[in-house]
Amino acid sequence: MIQRSKIYRSKVRERKETGEECILAQKKTEEFEKNQGAEKSGENKAMEAGQYLDFFEHEAGMFNIVGPKARKIIGQDCNIISACAARPYPLVVDSAKGSVIRDVDGREYIDLVAGIAVMNAGYSNPEVKAAISSQLEKMTHCAYGDFFAEPPVKLAKKLEELSSYSKVFYCNSGTEAVEAAIKLAFWKTKRQGLISFYNSFHGRTLGSLSLTCSKARQKEHFPAIRTAHSHYAYCYRCPFKLEYPSCGIECAKELENLIFRRELSPKDTAAVFVEPVQGEGGYIVPPPEFHREVRQICTDNDVLLVADEVQTGCFRTGPFLAMENFGVRTEISCLAKALGGGLPMGAMLADRKLMDWPQGVHSNTFGGNLLASAASLSSLEFLEKENIKNRVKELGFKMKQLLRELQENFPFIGDVRGLGMMVGVEIVKPDKSIDPIRRDRILREAFKEGILLLPCGDSVIRFSPPLVITDEELDSGLEKFQKALNKAGT
Repeated sequence: MIQRSKIYRSKVRERKETGEECILAQKKTEEFEKNQGAEKSGENKAMEAGQYLDFFEHEAGMFNIVGPKARKIIGQDCNIISACAARPYPLVVDSAKGSVIRDVDGREYIDLVAGIAVMNAGYSNPEVKAAISSQLEKMTHCAYGDFFAEPPVKLAKKLEELSSYSKVFYCNSGTEAVEAAIKLAFWKTKRQGLISFYNSFHGRTLGSLSLTCSKARQKEHFPAIRTAHSHYAYCYRCPFKLEYPSCGIECAKELENLIFRRELSPKDTAAVFVEPVQGEGGYIVPPPEFHREVRQICTDNDVLLVADEVQTGCFRTGPFLAMENFGVRTEISCLAKALGGGLPMGAMLADRKLMDWPQGVHSNTFGGNLLASAASLSSLEFLEKENIKNRVKELGFKMKQLLRELQENFPFIGDVRGLGMMVGVEIVKPDKSIDPIRRDRILREAFKEGILLLPCGDSVIRFSPPLVITDEELDSGLEKFQKALNKAGT
């Protein structure tokens, strides 16, 4: 294309046309190059789609289990949707109820990830649907940042009741809730340094991305707020090569012993951000003393502590906030995912004394959306009514017990860990090193068996099913998981 274009322009020059002819020739040249570019663009699109489809069909051997509607939609998706999203298998959803998803060709799957810990109250929950329908008849959006409405207020009262925080700021997602917490911490302390932990995930917008320390690809080429990172209590792979409990929680003490002394003074530190259980980092559950030690260090150094409860909140680990498991209260908590009952909803929670910033400092267009507020309130009330806190503890214990039984028969399961209905299974090689290739193979085999699972961390499979999953569905799902392990283990 480039060579032909050069020849064309050369001929234009050689003919020494008049000014009018030159303009006409230039237009023809531009039109030629534009058409060539369009053809090339079409070729690239077809190539991108083809590569994605070829992976599922040939490398993963998965297209034989999805129907023609799914294949068609995936092809269209690959042509028009940004390729930055990562899909581990060719699921094209159509409908869902409870803990079961049906694809566009009618095949059913037991969902063991709940849309990444979102659908805590289950899909198509009748009470949540009724609340959405009722609000839909009235109004969907009111620009809550500029006007008043009752649904967000009713939800805020419920959040105060469940969390004891006296102030709420609404947004649309987890990363926005974290961004709001960053801004509040900066505004309140007049400091501009932050601390988070290795393997953490706090979002992908620039502020929250500065805190995130999960994968280099997520951060490369993007600027960052000044952030120091410390070690989380990843006992299965202790970065200090120590053993719990004789380690004395050295990882938490690193904040004072190293970060505050060598890298970021507490006088320049606005807040420490921490996940109660690391989510995208590998479903890593720290020992109880870890969060208590971090809390004490922040208190001693007059630094705010922020809990990122985006994945762990809304009863996922038993109590409404996962930090309750550790007996720790933070100055700020961030919520999203399950909060909206399936609709986009995020919230930053803090006490009145802290969240006292004036009008105009921070706001957004869709925070406190009327439909999302109605769905959220209904979802939380449903989970409360179902005494879900105790149910989560019972089912979580059962899930870990069954997975640990599988661990005895499959040596490539290195670790089974979790809190409530948030359980991780780490896949390893014989020398205990990570084995992401086998992990991904297990995920694909699980999909073929009719269960939905997702990866996290370097080599971990996450289990975070809807909190309303039945015992029968959980048993069936784990039986299918065992079949997947058998197939992937060969």
